[in-house]
Amino acid sequence: MSNAAVLIKDLGFTYPRQSTSCFTNLNLEVAEGERFGLFGPNGAGKTTLMNCMTGLLKYQQGSIQLLGNEIAHQKKSVNKLFGFVPQDFSFYQELSPVENLAFFGAWSGLQKSEIKNKTEELLEVMSLTEVRNKKVEKFSGGMKRRVNLAIGVIHNPRILFLDEPTVGVDVHTRHAIITYLKKINEEGTTLIYTSHQLSEAEDLCNKVALIDDGKIIAHDTLEQLLIDHQEDGLEGLFINLTGHSYRN
Repeated sequence: MSNAAVLIKDLGFTYPRQSTSCFTNLNLEVAEGERFGLFGPNGAGKTTLMNCMTGLLKYQQGSIQLLGNEIAHQKKSVNKLFGFVPQDFSFYQELSPVENLAFFGAWSGLQKSEIKNKTEELLEVMSLTEVRNKKVEKFSGGMKRRVNLAIGVIHNPRILFLDEPTVGVDVHTRHAIITYLKKINEEGTTLIYTSHQLSEAEDLCNKVALIDDGKIIAHDTLEQLLIDHQEDGLEGLFINLTGHSYRN
């Protein structure tokens, strides 16, 4: 039986000055080695949940453990266990890819030799070798996405959180990113991913959870959920379980 990469028990979270809770007694488990997708309509709580899992938001009740470590109590040591690729770019635009990777590698506690070796590997994998010393601010959106991803994996995290990692990129960049994510998953990295690209999600994720109104409304392998709800794809399943009406 697989160990839990992420274990959430009875999670309660409310934003300051907000009368209603985002989550009340929410429970979720993601096993090590999974390619796990978290999906839901706008405002359903998926980004808030991811921010709680990565320690960006402090929850008021319950527990979130990453590989057996309570994130609220051991944040500094837990931070080394995971990487985070946010939807917003998380690098210094005025620096080059090499400079960004050197900074974030050092921030993650890597030695200079480790940073150098990993930087060379990632520049090659992300097809950024030729622009290694150019300022990132001059890059296309797809190139910036690849820099964002490289920063998230510079320290070889055991868990990688991905929030819309391919938004706004061309089909070739999307394919390259998904291929790389599958590769590091095969090497042992657990993926926790959210996106509005549902066809992409079908290709990447082997287990999914749907969240709506702060509650997990479905959680299983994609194959089993499609059988249970008599749907032939994630988009149909999504609409079936979350409704047809517009969401703000």
